Amino acid sequence: MGAKLRHFKLVYWQDMLILSSMDAIDAKIVRALQQDGRLTNLELAEAVGLSPSPCLRRVRNLEAAGVIQGYSALVDQKACGYPITCLVRIRLANHSQENVQAFEKKIAETDAILDCYLMTGGADYELRIVARSLDDYEQLVRQTIQKLPGIASIETSFAYGVVKKSRVLPVLAEKGA
Repeated sequence: MGAKLRHFKLVYWQDMLILSSMDAIDAKIVRALQQDGRLTNLELAEAVGLSPSPCLRRVRNLEAAGVIQGYSALVDQKACGYPITCLVRIRLANHSQENVQAFEKKIAETDAILDCYLMTGGADYELRIVARSLDDYEQLVRQTIQKLPGIASIETSFAYGVVKKSRVLPVLAEKGA
């Protein structure tokens, strides 16, 4: 008897390709791998109630569909010498395509900027930056961010603690899938 290849329904939502159907087993696989990306296929199969072959097939399908985008190690920010987390809100004075592209290109090239979100409200962007010291952050602002054309304002907050930091998305199976 031939194995049935599971197909995912991909749809566009706001110019993004998204997975519109995930059954309960796929959701269990994604949750398990988010919690421990080093699980062997045998461990994963046992955790989700499958035999190894169908489990591996489902993982490969989730990878091919772009649900699972890769695997990486989680490292401790402080242990790596970056004790300071900066949340930076930036407002642009000029929203020309050229200005926005130059800004976003420089942000993407800067390693200390871990996240950059396009925002609604008073700020155009919110950045999450790590720094070795306040002097290190000041140099980043002076030598990189302030040199970008069209910056109207930069507002920084420093996190002095972490209440919750999760890297696990709340993946749910679609009803009826």
